[in-house]
Amino acid sequence: MSRAPTVDDVARLAGVSRQTVSNVLNTPAVVRAATRERVEAAIADLGYRPHAAARRLRTRRSSTIGVHLDPYAGGISGVVLDRFVHALTERASDRGMRVLVYAARSPEEEMARLADLLDGGEVDAVVVTGTFHGDPRTGWLSGRDMPFVSFGRPWGEDDVEAPAHLWVDVDGAAGTAAATRHALAVAGPRVAFLGWPEGSGTGDDRERGWREALASVGGRGPRWYAEEGVGTARAVVERVLRAGEEVDAIVCVSDSLAIGAHLAAGAAGLPGLPIVGFDNTPAAEALGLSSVEQLPERVAAGALELLMGATGSVVAPRPAESGSAHVLVEPRLVVR
Repeated sequence: MSRAPTVDDVARLAGVSRQTVSNVLNTPAVVRAATRERVEAAIADLGYRPHAAARRLRTRRSSTIGVHLDPYAGGISGVVLDRFVHALTERASDRGMRVLVYAARSPEEEMARLADLLDGGEVDAVVVTGTFHGDPRTGWLSGRDMPFVSFGRPWGEDDVEAPAHLWVDVDGAAGTAAATRHALAVAGPRVAFLGWPEGSGTGDDRERGWREALASVGGRGPRWYAEEGVGTARAVVERVLRAGEEVDAIVCVSDSLAIGAHLAAGAAGLPGLPIVGFDNTPAAEALGLSSVEQLPERVAAGALELLMGATGSVVAPRPAESGSAHVLVEPRLVVR
């Protein structure tokens, strides 16, 4: 086909009406699953893409998704979120959507920024990042009836069977469990965990994976605490190693802590001590450290699926119902 495919071309190939194709693109929930799959296959075969500008005029929608960008902090932090935003932008573009990145230094400032965006009709949906216990942003968005999905679970009592809202997250416990099993196999039964202080939803979830993997084989190991940062982690590990605590390997809640542990082990004359990080940042790769890869590209795809359906081109979020309001991405362990 020398010209760009049209809605009519899709309808002919799928054997449906033009209106049915429009429904699949704009309100997929009203189309029967078998019909929707046939239309989606035709769209994929033809490489059809709706004209975004025309659609914005027709639907009076912005065709824009807002996402928060953390302030630049330097160092190795923020790499995963940067990859996520990049992937979200690419995948949204494939659906004829744009991504608007906004900055805020606190939840309160973010809600004020969102109020301006929503009142001005500048976004059709929002992706909230970095959720935490008692996060005020999610309740605020729900109260405004604004479609949104969070990168990070709601951290309620049961986020799967009784979800507060749509969410996508990385299975941190599965990642640290894989890291712990690897450490047990290559090093020995004494596997320490270097994590953040208790109370962080993400950190506590990653600690759970370490504990469960150790318990499954009768392994053992100390739990060490450090605030996020290479220097703080190095100081903690240097102190416990000087005190004579012996371990066969260390599993860490982040690459920053893993790098600090690696430097401390080297200073203690243990340069070969197996250490596994989390995030698989370029810094960990450069030092030859094994690490858990979060796969933020899959997280971005999951967020769009929750907001727009498998192949939809407008925001039509699925209901936040038991068992189907989330996408949980299993990370992969990168061994070096």
